[in-house]
Amino acid sequence: MRVRRLGWAGVEIEAGGERLVIDYVRDLSPLFTGWKPGEGLVAPSGKATAALVTHLHRDHTDASALADALTPRAPVLRPAPGHGDDVDNVTTLLAERELTLHRLAPEMVDAWSTREVGPFRVTAVPSVDGLGDPQLNWVVQADGQRVFHGGDTMFHGYWWLMARRFSPFDAVFLPANGAVVDAPHLQPPSPLPAAMDPRQAAAAAEILDARYAVPIHYETEQPDKIAGYVEVSDPENEFRAHAGRRAHVLAVGEWLDLAT
Repeated sequence: MRVRRLGWAGVEIEAGGERLVIDYVRDLSPLFTGWKPGEGLVAPSGKATAALVTHLHRDHTDASALADALTPRAPVLRPAPGHGDDVDNVTTLLAERELTLHRLAPEMVDAWSTREVGPFRVTAVPSVDGLGDPQLNWVVQADGQRVFHGGDTMFHGYWWLMARRFSPFDAVFLPANGAVVDAPHLQPPSPLPAAMDPRQAAAAAEILDARYAVPIHYETEQPDKIAGYVEVSDPENEFRAHAGRRAHVLAVGEWLDLAT
């Protein structure tokens, strides 16, 4: 099995001549106010037989991109919709509408459930979203290797449960930008980052006993984001400092071959 970083939180996983994508996006304009199309992102290297999404924030679920990247009728495995009214779900409504517009094949899954998709065995595992929206993380197994994808989860108490069930991991892909969110519908604002910071991501990698710990969900150049979204200033180097020997920073478009 090998894994390629597609930019932001997106990855492509290849095994047995097939591939799947996780949180693949090609349009970050809903989050990056000054974003230019194609900047900091790459497309998968071929058609994918499935897509996994951690949650329905628009920087993690891009239905237009998935429609072009997937084979016909490929499943899109996702968490359940949010609870409540449109104000409660304001951060997920755009992606929900786009999934319907592009006539994809979303399948809602529960935490701890497992699916076989081609050569991949995928398990949805618990996650905690900093805005209170439903979120899953993913464990993907193929070719005798095991990968974890952390979306933009906060630090939480499920790490030890996941470690008992699945560790060691060959690679873990963990958010590391420590984003602080001060949004109008979330007042007073949280005293905690909405996604793990580099120190927390390194702690999660240690608990999961990762051979490689790869930071995601950050941009090296720090383009302008929407108002009220503030990141750690240098997540890449902070992660290296905290994760030590496990740290394995991938450039956008770079592969990590887990068989070596």
